[in-house]
Amino acid sequence: MKAKHQRLTLALLALAAVVAAGLLALSALKDQAAFFYSPSDALRDGPPPGKAVRLGGMVAANSVARAADGVTVHFVVTDGKGTTSVTFAGIVPDLFREKSGVVAEGHFNADRSFTATNLLAKHDEKYMPPEVAGAMHETKTLVR
Repeated sequence: MKAKHQRLTLALLALAAVVAAGLLALSALKDQAAFFYSPSDALRDGPPPGKAVRLGGMVAANSVARAADGVTVHFVVTDGKGTTSVTFAGIVPDLFREKSGVVAEGHFNADRSFTATNLLAKHDEKYMPPEVAGAMHETKTLVR
């Protein structure tokens, strides 16, 4: 076999190996991918019940209610155009509160409510750690 044919064969085998590795990675990630919905998207598109998705928006004011077991939390997520009721059983993040951003991982139920398995609380861009805010406050008072 000529050197030219050997290089061509090796290049084709390498290309086939890269394509096979990519297809294997995509098939493994297919079950792990979670689509993101806002409440209005969920009302419009109607994601299939039981499929792992993420629901994001703001926790509606006066909507957080804790169950008697002390672990289950019911609340409403809104994006200003639509609302979705959410149930979560577990420890909520420290930043979780009404009128703040939240991303809930879980699945929709047949009644269009959402059962969350994980909550991710979001803060706005104006967030500042307490130590930095305190230092800035002290600097402002010293300048006066």
